[in-house]
Amino acid sequence: MTGKSMHVASSAYQYPLLIKQLWHTTLMQAPDQEIVYRDIRRLTYRRLRERVGRLASGLASLGVGAGDTVGVLDWDSNRFLEAYFAVPMMGAVLQTVNVRLSPEQIAYTINHGGASVLLVNDDFVPMLEGITKQLPRVKLLILMSDRVPPQTGGLTLAGEYEDLLAGASTGHDFPDFDENTIATTFYTTGTSGPPKGVSFSHRQLVLHSLAEMAFLGAAAKQGRFCRDDVYMPITPMFHAHAWGLPWTATLAGVKQVYPGRYDPAFLLKLIKTEGVTFTHCVPTLLQRLLGAATAANTDLSGLKMVIGGSELPTALARQALALGVDVFAGYGMSESAPLLCLAQVRSTDLTGDSEKQTSIRTKAGLAAPLVDLRLVDANLSEVPADGKSRGEIVVRAPWLTQGYVDNAEASERLWAGGYMHTDDIGVVEPDGYLRIVDRIKDVIKTGGEWVSSLQIEDLLSQCQSVSEAAVIGVKDDQWGERPLALVVRDRRTGADVTDAQLKAHLKAFADAGVISKYGIPDKILFVESLPKTSVGKFDKKQLREEYEKI
Repeated sequence: MTGKSMHVASSAYQYPLLIKQLWHTTLMQAPDQEIVYRDIRRLTYRRLRERVGRLASGLASLGVGAGDTVGVLDWDSNRFLEAYFAVPMMGAVLQTVNVRLSPEQIAYTINHGGASVLLVNDDFVPMLEGITKQLPRVKLLILMSDRVPPQTGGLTLAGEYEDLLAGASTGHDFPDFDENTIATTFYTTGTSGPPKGVSFSHRQLVLHSLAEMAFLGAAAKQGRFCRDDVYMPITPMFHAHAWGLPWTATLAGVKQVYPGRYDPAFLLKLIKTEGVTFTHCVPTLLQRLLGAATAANTDLSGLKMVIGGSELPTALARQALALGVDVFAGYGMSESAPLLCLAQVRSTDLTGDSEKQTSIRTKAGLAAPLVDLRLVDANLSEVPADGKSRGEIVVRAPWLTQGYVDNAEASERLWAGGYMHTDDIGVVEPDGYLRIVDRIKDVIKTGGEWVSSLQIEDLLSQCQSVSEAAVIGVKDDQWGERPLALVVRDRRTGADVTDAQLKAHLKAFADAGVISKYGIPDKILFVESLPKTSVGKFDKKQLREEYEKI
């Protein structure tokens, strides 16, 4: 269909949605607002923007141009934030390298992403020395360090980051270009096959930033993010753009705090000394942070925290709320940049009913602005949002990756039927809240009954004696599959808990109709720890391989 075209003046500016545009309001309204890196460096937005220009000028002097890929291996720092802007603003591609992968996987992602330049924190020099021969495309290494002198090892370096900036001009020209130009690339960390690359354009990331700011700012009371907040990421900047919040926080002009390598005690110190009010992390890190706060007898009132990466357990949410944290879940994936949903509590539900609030906060939440979220059956037919009907979650939004890097087959599977497939099974309540039931590959079918591993894990975690619980399906000659629970005892309260007690705990929920009786595992094994992926999810592929014949 062709509609009526708009008249355009010959001198009208066709405003491209480029990452450089995120600076306009910030530099006008909050040029002296602070960006803090640990207890090492304090900058203003004005100074940070100058350093962005210097980084771009320095990279250009080394031959980096439009279309080149620059990889970054760093902890959360002002340097990483500078690269978030400078590299894509040049028309180059920022590759955020997941330093929690194995050395072989790191080499694979750098090669597959095509990085020719690496900005490397000297913490990773020993690792990089071991894989340098596997990186034929990398031509330049630029060292970043908080040490004096830095750790260089045997690497051949093109220079040191601060020296590069000191010798470069602040006045780098950032021209306009096509807003659909690739801005970033990073790699997913699934539990099967090699990591898969996803890329995002300037247009997508600007729209993601605007939608994220609108979504968080639309909250009336709970889960609100505004220009008065102080932001600190506790989701690594190499993972899913730290949920896009470094760009959103810069757009909002808020004070930002970058903690470097995560240490719960130091994170707690920064939260209190810098007045941090908004952050995000995975459940595992939240658990460690709450442990540090409890040990230090520290009140966390005033801290808002989004939890993602994996399901927010009910018991963990209760612990956080008891310490004053305004905790709520978020839902997304690497392929969605990552924002899809937030479990904000509507004002009408902010009542004295704490159990209802906790139930809302632990759901996947409400869909973000511009997100078209649906549930479909195996034939891709939509199922109703009635709070009962289950279906795979499929989505459309203007910031979703359009396919995997150099992987056409997986890209077509991802977008089968014109919607992006999440591989998550969900239920949408009549009031619009999404609840994740399970991963397609993790759901357990036993005796004709579907059992949600996530639900059993959550119920087990509500037992005071349990620190963590993972549930997998194992083959069974009679029932096809049966759930197997792997439980880590709580060090303080769980020393004497038995499998019979945990089965009785689950039986109470089965008797109440919360779960099917088939959801009670025949076997509950106690383990010292549970394997996790680099983003903190239970590595169920490894668990299935280890326990498939039990």
